[in-house]
Amino acid sequence: MHLLTRAERLAARRLQAALDEHGCSLDAWRVLSLLSDGEGHPMAAVAEAAFLPPPTLTKLVDQLVDQNLVYRRVDPLDRRRILAHLTPRGEDHWRRVDREVRAQWPVLSDGDDELLRGLLHRLADTLDGAAAESSV
Repeated sequence: MHLLTRAERLAARRLQAALDEHGCSLDAWRVLSLLSDGEGHPMAAVAEAAFLPPPTLTKLVDQLVDQNLVYRRVDPLDRRRILAHLTPRGEDHWRRVDREVRAQWPVLSDGDDELLRGLLHRLADTLDGAAAESSV
């Protein structure tokens, strides 16, 4: 746990340093990152991906809308849902921020990036499965 916590905090600190140059918070970066795929995402899915409670996400998305980076639309397939999308300005902003983050992010060597990603997915899936089993 100590190593995971240390790595997460160091990564967040490095990421925030790159984001500060663009006036972007870590939470906003998570939202923009999800929306950068060009698909509209339901607000509940955005909240889950950004690790934010829905009221906090609503405030953040309101700010992103005010900055003309994000817009909301009613889902044409389910009019009860609201989908969030990047605006053209949001797409440009995301590309600049993403380029800066990638430029400042250290790269592990010899396939270690993929190894780490795989191990973290396995850990998360294992913990998710253990949580589901204990709630039964």
